[in-house]
Amino acid sequence: MTIELRRMRRTGRLAGAVMLAGLGFAAPAMAQDAGGAERIPYPVDTVTLVTHSSPGGGSDVFLREMSRFLGQIIDANFVVENVSGGSGANAMAHMKAAATDGSVLYATTPTYVFTSLLSNVEASYADLEPVVNVFYDPQVIYTRADAPFTSMAEVLDKAKAGRSAWGAANPGSLERLTLENLKRLTGVDAAIVTSEGGGDTMINVLNGTLDVAIGEIQELRSQLDAKQVRLLAVASEERLEAFPDLPTLKEGGVDLVVRKFRGLAGPKNIAPEAVAAWEQAIPRLLENPEYKALYSASTLVPAFVPHAEYGPFTAAFADEQRKVLTEAGVIQ
Repeated sequence: MTIELRRMRRTGRLAGAVMLAGLGFAAPAMAQDAGGAERIPYPVDTVTLVTHSSPGGGSDVFLREMSRFLGQIIDANFVVENVSGGSGANAMAHMKAAATDGSVLYATTPTYVFTSLLSNVEASYADLEPVVNVFYDPQVIYTRADAPFTSMAEVLDKAKAGRSAWGAANPGSLERLTLENLKRLTGVDAAIVTSEGGGDTMINVLNGTLDVAIGEIQELRSQLDAKQVRLLAVASEERLEAFPDLPTLKEGGVDLVVRKFRGLAGPKNIAPEAVAAWEQAIPRLLENPEYKALYSASTLVPAFVPHAEYGPFTAAFADEQRKVLTEAGVIQ
């Protein structure tokens, strides 16, 4: 299942840790950013960035790393809050009831669309206002370092021969559906185990409960550096520049490519002043040398999409996935 970002490319705008749940931190107040530019005015003093992910999950890491630099660019303090449960359903309900003054924003990924399509939720993606997109996040399949797998072919051979368990974050996530597609395309039978975030999935890979899992480099960074996990494949069109020896699934004979977007949404009718501030801030953030080093190491691809285009992009993605799920008989 491919999420095409053609719309992003056509705009010409595609640019060339973990804390306890519910806790965050305030970025230090600074008059200027690292480049000497004045901070962008914002309508409130404190902004809460909400994620449905548990601590250590991709969205949690995304928000916490970004928050370290936002206070240098926007004249506000930033706090991260984990509102887990229901594969994003609880977080969407929380956002629907949030103030519209720009004080609360949500980390968007395909999960909030899939959860809306697959479940009877109190609030859906359509109840939120897409503000800006920030990144495209490649998906990788990994195992523990001492596992008996050195390639995807060996993983698939085990699944064909007997019991195998694969992990993904959230039942309604892009990761879960990617693994379901992997099973369908290869004809293997593996149990897919989901959790409320990449951190929980990681634990089950490391303790041997799961043979493999799918996730992002940013949530695997510490374990990769400690040589606790081994990457087996990436679900992208081409190999990652930072991991040139990591083969794509297509190189292994599986025609499967996915692209995961990462951005921000607010409640409907979010203050225009807040939207304008984010549209100014994200390009500056992506050019911050220290932040660029962080996200480049995590293979995040800058993909800024402004407010006027992010809403139509999200709607088009949802329509595409609704069609796919309907044709597959998953939904009616």
